[in-house]
Amino acid sequence: MSGRAQLMWDEAVTRYDFGAGHPMDPVRLALTRSLVSAYGLDQHLKVVSAKPAGESTLRLVHREDYVDAVKAASVDPGAADVTYGLGTEDDPAFRGMHDVSALIAGQSVGAAEAVWRGEAEHAVNFAGGLHHAMPGGAAGFCIYNDAALAIARLLELGAERVAYVDVDVHHGDGVQAAFWEDPRVLTISLHEHPRTLFPQTGWPEETGAAEGSAVNVALPAGTGDAGWLRAFHAVVPELLAEFRPQVLVTQHGADTHFEDPLAHLAVSLDAQRAVQLACHELAHSYADGRWVALGGGGYAVVDVVPRSWTHLVAIAAGQEIAPESEIPEEWRQQVFARTRESAPRRMTDGRTPVWAEWEAGYDPEDRLDQAVLATRRSVFPLRGLLP
Repeated sequence: MSGRAQLMWDEAVTRYDFGAGHPMDPVRLALTRSLVSAYGLDQHLKVVSAKPAGESTLRLVHREDYVDAVKAASVDPGAADVTYGLGTEDDPAFRGMHDVSALIAGQSVGAAEAVWRGEAEHAVNFAGGLHHAMPGGAAGFCIYNDAALAIARLLELGAERVAYVDVDVHHGDGVQAAFWEDPRVLTISLHEHPRTLFPQTGWPEETGAAEGSAVNVALPAGTGDAGWLRAFHAVVPELLAEFRPQVLVTQHGADTHFEDPLAHLAVSLDAQRAVQLACHELAHSYADGRWVALGGGGYAVVDVVPRSWTHLVAIAAGQEIAPESEIPEEWRQQVFARTRESAPRRMTDGRTPVWAEWEAGYDPEDRLDQAVLATRRSVFPLRGLLP
């Protein structure tokens, strides 16, 4: 192993910019990268820029006609074809869109290659996690599905079992769709219930054409730390223990946070960090330490996203940041200079997340427990497990 961890980064990923007023503000990427540096994490991992994903790589997941449509819209945004989801309110076309989307995808593919080949044990691309893009269309702020492309590349390299765990507040629908019929890939998504949030998919009954290969935990709006962590631990570890993945790919959208403006969960930064630590441990328990960690959604671009993903990078680098740690003043000054907003002072929301293990008992009156049981009943028997 030539290095414990890699951070995939190219400054040009900040050109993934849908324009003023769009929630997917690329400043969240720049601020995360600078906070990673402010904590000195560059000294503990290898910072690598991979090549953009080329045609043959993009076509591992995306249709040729869709890639051609993205290229055309990148040259002439005004002529974007809305039948491919381009030029919409969610996914406005912009010049250079293909190039920067392929660059982000290339970072995730490069992360997967490095982990599979043993060049790194863990690799992080927080610019990635664009999990809504479909084989033939853009959706939900996502042009190319870098998570699905990374998994497809792992399969191409010879991986026989890849697990994907998505804890974004939105259902990881594009990744699920890409591998719906493929038993080599186990997709697990914990997300706000489709009744109350885009993309209105991710019901517990969605279990894959390769039955039991898709897992969905649809969480009630308002779910906080204790319920979120209870749901994660009631579903994910047991399934990974049964599946025994060779690589674990995780998506860490920060939009589960109680301050996020686009969703309705009530999760703290401290609980997000707890799940990041759990994913790291699960990678070592069941995937020989091979871990590819991606970003995703997150629209509290100053208060939440940089802190959450800096914790993720620190965990991958083996340099955990204490939650009570004071944030370096130079970063806080940079935040104000760039955004005119006051930055948070510590790497915590001041919470100490605790949860009840599933084995402690099921409460039939509790909506969170009802959601977890619905998932376990739908999927666990298909995998030879008890619900």
